[in-house]
Parts: sequence; C-alpha cells; structure tokens
Amino acid sequence: MGAAGSKLEKALGDQFPEGERYFGLENFGNTCYCNSVLQALYFCVPFREQLLEYYSNYKNGADAEENLLICLADLFTQFKFCREDDAFLFLANVIDVLISSQKKKTGVIAPKRFVQRLKKQNELFRSYMHQDAHEFLNILLNELVDILEKEAPTAKNEAETSPPEKVANGPKNPQANGVQKEPLVTWVHKNFQGILTNETRCLRCETVTARDETFFDLSLDIEQNSSITSCLKNFSSTETLNAEDKFFCDKCCSLQEAQKRMKIKKPPHILVIHLKRFKYIEQLGRYKKLSYRVVFPLELKLSNTVEDADSEYSLFAVVVHVGSGPNHGHYVSLVKSHNHWLFFDDENVEMIDESAVQTFFGSAQEYSSNTDHGYILFYESLGANKNS
Repeated sequence: MGAAGSKLEKALGDQFPEGERYFGLENFGNTCYCNSVLQALYFCVPFREQLLEYYSNYKNGADAEENLLICLADLFTQFKFCREDDAFLFLANVIDVLISSQKKKTGVIAPKRFVQRLKKQNELFRSYMHQDAHEFLNILLNELVDILEKEAPTAKNEAETSPPEKVANGPKNPQANGVQKEPLVTWVHKNFQGILTNETRCLRCETVTARDETFFDLSLDIEQNSSITSCLKNFSSTETLNAEDKFFCDKCCSLQEAQKRMKIKKPPHILVIHLKRFKYIEQLGRYKKLSYRVVFPLELKLSNTVEDADSEYSLFAVVVHVGSGPNHGHYVSLVKSHNHWLFFDDENVEMIDESAVQTFFGSAQEYSSNTDHGYILFYESLGANKNS
C-alpha cells in the first residue's frame, strides 16, 4: 500500500490524527469478510482499548495457550504500534514498540496468525467459498466471551474445587439454597450486549408475560425505500397470536389469543445493526440478495425502548457487501476516525467525504449497477458513563 498510503497521508496532511495509524489488511484469497469486520472493531475505540489493556496484562504474567482472543489482541497491537519490521512485533516488548521512532502511519498488515487460528478452530472458514461477515462477527464475539469466562478467577476456582463428576444439562456448582449465580459480565458484554424484553399480553385476562433475552446485534428485516428508524419500528410492532399460533396463558391454563411485541429493555453501548439482505425465496429455491435502499443516519435516536426515552447513537463504521448475490461478492468497510471517513478495501485505504456514505444505502430500483450496500452498521452511544 506504499503509493496508496502516501496518498492518504497527503490527503490528511496536518490533520493526520496524532498517534493514529491506518493499515490495510492482506486478503488470503477470500478473507475480505474477516478484514472488513476487523477494521470496524479496531475503530470501536472502547473495545480496542480494553482489548489492548487485556493483552498488556496477559504479556506481563499469563502463560496460557494461544487462542483467538490473543491472536486478535496481537493483531490490534500491530495496528497501533506497528514498526518497520512487523515480524519483530510478536517477540518485542510493548514498551520497546512504544518508544520506537520508526512507527509507520500507513501500510499493510498480514493477519496471518489470526486467520490461521480462526480456521483451526472453525471448519466453516477453512474453505475458499464466500463467507458471511455477520456470521463471522457473531462467532468471533461469542468466542471472545467464552475465553474470558473461562479465564475469570471465579470460573478457575470452581474448576479447581468441583468434584470430578459432571452433571448433564445442569449447573456445575449449584448453591446450597438453590440460587444460581449471576452470569459473568465481561468487557465484551459491557460494550456490545443489550437486553430485549418479549412482552405477551393475553387478550382474555390481560395478563402480561415478559421474557428477557440478551443480544450482541439486532437483525432487522428490510423493505424497499425504507430507513433504519422504520425497520426498528417494525421490529417492535405488535403481533397478534391467533389460530394455530395461540399463546398458552398460565393464568387461564389454556391456549388464548394474545398480542406480542419486542422492545429494547437495555440499549447497548455499541449498537450493531445487521440488515437482513439475504432472503430465501421459495419460488427460486435459493437465497437472493435484497438490494433495497435503506437509509441509515449518521446520528440515530433509538426510541423503541421500555422506558420510552430516546437513546442517541453516532455511526462510526459500516460493513458493506459488494455484489449481486449471497454466494459471491466482496466486503469492504467504511470507518469514521477523528471526524474523517475512511474506506477500507483489504490492502487499500482511502479518505472519502462524509456525503459518500449515502451511496451505500442501497438501490431504489431492483435492477441497478450499484451493488455496494450497507450490511452491518456500528453505532456508539452518545450517552455518558454507558460502560460503567
């Protein structure tokens, strides 16, 4: 990315953010799905800083075996503290890297170690077929959570004190009074996890049954010439359960007609929205890409919450699917950093105008030459102390 890097540095000039670095990622045949998501996660500042803090503590004392979390942290360290000799980075002490006078501002990094670990752990990504960026994001976040939960002191203590017998489909260490422990909340949860509440109202006795569930992202059905706001309203719209879909009411002790709706009980600090652009068409017997134009604002007010109080968010990254179908294509990402918008296409990084973001809303007509459509949106809460 030598020429492209120089071009980017010239475009930013004196406005090049101090201490920031913009690197492209090498594509190993079909890893654009991975590269686009990694760029979005790297510029999720609270996530990045907590990951780097975790890694510094790990290098200072831990001797655990290599896993996907360590490989990701090592990659992000290369982004932030990259020197002329990237191969040296893994063996070098972070302090040596920090004081290096040879830091590069732009360039290309090969995420080989991370990709190798990903493929080793999950056979889904071992082929050279087109992969789904949203599926990769889900697998990655859940794997990070699993690793952190296993490393937690309470989990280690339980493993050491637990009897050798295993209880199938039950808690490993139920407490004497039968009360289960609260689930561990990691820094991944603190950034991405929100809580949905599913409310069902019996139309006979008016009893409301509420069930909570956590989420790392919201998957929204989309319509032609719509917006994120309208998609969110549809997500929380009331659905009537009748005929074969009647609800079993515990109070009535029978199946009853009911109304059901989903609302956001606790908005996350980082709101990830997945637009369901790939739909199975029964007449065709296959999935089809929906190129619908869906407007996503730079500033979003989340109004479908339990408290009915607007939560304000700012867009900082977009993963874009390029192509006309679900089984082939390409992924790129748009990222906002220090009030500048950047376009990441594997090894290439370019600066773009904020107005260019709207070109990725989708196509107003079904058949269009434009196949670059926003697929995964990353919003950060503008509220204070969301991480506390």
